[in-house]
Amino acid sequence: MSTWHILGAGSLGGLWAARLARAGLPVRLILRDQARLSRYRAAGGLTLVEDGQASLHPIAAETPHSDIPIRRLLLACKAYDAEEAVAELAPRLAPGAELILLQNGLGSQDAVARRLPRARCLFASSTEGAFREDDFRIVFAGRGHTWLGLPGERRPPEWLDDLQTAAIPHEWSTDIVARLWRKLALNCAINPLTVLHDCRNGGLRDWPQEVAALCAELTLLLRAAGQDTAALDLHAEVLRVIDGTAANYSSMHQDVARGRRTEIAYLLGHACQEAARLDLDVPQLQALLQRLRAHLAARGLPVT
Repeated sequence: MSTWHILGAGSLGGLWAARLARAGLPVRLILRDQARLSRYRAAGGLTLVEDGQASLHPIAAETPHSDIPIRRLLLACKAYDAEEAVAELAPRLAPGAELILLQNGLGSQDAVARRLPRARCLFASSTEGAFREDDFRIVFAGRGHTWLGLPGERRPPEWLDDLQTAAIPHEWSTDIVARLWRKLALNCAINPLTVLHDCRNGGLRDWPQEVAALCAELTLLLRAAGQDTAALDLHAEVLRVIDGTAANYSSMHQDVARGRRTEIAYLLGHACQEAARLDLDVPQLQALLQRLRAHLAARGLPVT
């Protein structure tokens, strides 16, 4: 039974780690440095708050410089940290190591795969909701589903049984790229507007025309990129997500509120970059990108 190494003890990484450990599966967290490892040990482990109940999970942890070989790695860090993180861990990867890439947006997955040509990089897309209430304290905020896949591969790996054991809702997708494009489009239609209007997701009901215009351009982009499945009924799903998560703040809104770097380059930035590559005119998306960059710059946050 292979150990699940998990880099990223934040929201989704912590959520996966706690459920895998609770199911009795071998898990090891990889923390940034010795200082963070010391704080983790002082906290006694990782706390998961689920349905109002908190449970402590004393999961084993290490720094990137441990000498324990890695055979399976869940990469749950931010998209902008992914490539540098795997470069640091590359010497520890066993031959044929498998990486599950759980990043928002598009672009970071291909960068990681190029950096590690001998590893097997699987893509993942999740609708589960979680947030970090405090260091090593994760709140499970919304039940969802995770799709995993490898372009061109139809047969799922045997270790998916671990996710079943850990009660992590999942599905092997034979078209994972379409799933990633669909989620990117949903994020582009919702997240930037919640930042600019400083509102919860449900607040976007007050700007229906703005949402509709973005969805129209995103649908054109998806089709131009050959992602017709991802484009299907996009506007309707965006409205369903807005209603279904009305009380939630988007991840981008949370990042800005806490003064953290956003994943703009891998969401709206990637969409606009792809549109330019396809010679597709997307004035609404371009204007939104410029507004968002100006908003971030005014707060001293990175604009890429």
